[in-house]
Amino acid sequence: MQRRNFCALCLAAVFLFVPTSAAPSTGVVDALGHPFALEGSVTKVLCSGSGALRLLTYLQAQHLIVAVEDIEKRESPVDPRPYFLANPGFRELPLFGEFRGQARAELILGLPEQPQVIFKTYPEAGIPAAELQDATAIPVIPLHYGDLLEGREKLYASLRTMGQIIGRKRRAEEVIAFFENALDDLRRRTADVKEEERPTCFIGGVAYRGAHGLTSTELGYPPFVFTSARAVTEAEAPSTRSAHAEISREKLLAWDPEYLFIDLSTLNAGERTGALHELGETSLWRDLRALREGKAFGVLPYNWYTQNFGSILADAYFVGKTLFPGPFADIDPAGKADEIYRFLIGKELFAVIDTSFGNRTFRPLDLE
Repeated sequence: MQRRNFCALCLAAVFLFVPTSAAPSTGVVDALGHPFALEGSVTKVLCSGSGALRLLTYLQAQHLIVAVEDIEKRESPVDPRPYFLANPGFRELPLFGEFRGQARAELILGLPEQPQVIFKTYPEAGIPAAELQDATAIPVIPLHYGDLLEGREKLYASLRTMGQIIGRKRRAEEVIAFFENALDDLRRRTADVKEEERPTCFIGGVAYRGAHGLTSTELGYPPFVFTSARAVTEAEAPSTRSAHAEISREKLLAWDPEYLFIDLSTLNAGERTGALHELGETSLWRDLRALREGKAFGVLPYNWYTQNFGSILADAYFVGKTLFPGPFADIDPAGKADEIYRFLIGKELFAVIDTSFGNRTFRPLDLE
């Protein structure tokens, strides 16, 4: 157990652990199972764990953070996290620990501004939420990051919890409604497409705890699920639950998808190791139908410090436009991406991201 800072404990006692008689419970429970009650408004927070700061940014409250994890300070030529690209000032904030929830109590207690609350996604990852709260005497609120498939209600519950604590309840409902409207729109556009009109497709190069090559894929890839696309992986693993998988080269060759989508996070794997290098330099893949017919396309990263929800929706519109041009005739994928980013993070970033990927996004891939 780390030694507590006496002054920080005193501050916590005065500002954080207010008796419920003085400040009614919010209905939120902290990491130790205590009802969360706070007198006054929350103006200083930390976000620990994969995606936590992304959710705060969606709620237009990124200015409340007083320090960041080390991932926000890294220099990278290709950074596919729109929430960070919209807020480069994160890099200048004090450090409170390492990414994936490895918060450090001594750094938190030594910050120039003490947080009133810590939001922690993936509560047991890194330093467990209860241990972090016990070491700092600062309420830690566990959040389930969720997803846009079967974990959607967990995602929405986390947005609502965060919004309630920081006074952004209305914004949380706006974000939830935005997601729901987009998903309804995608479903509506493809509802009448006949089974025989659905071409087969595959997503490769998906990141998972780092960049990967061609055979790294996602079962239940949301842009395919949202558009009812026929993922070749469904032949053996039908799923509406997203899950990372590494498939064999033999399987991909046997499936021979009509359309191939490449997650451009693969560029972070290195110049001679990513999916684009494999497709261009390995003779094994030359007989793939999608390559012969020019139907291999680059898409925005699905996963980088967990799921990029805005990019997932943008990719879904591009996949829909590519596979079913009729129902998506009114959609400009790049413009749609900027519409999504503008709402979620306040900036149009498609051109910035596309440039960092060598202008390969939402375009046929030149593998020569």
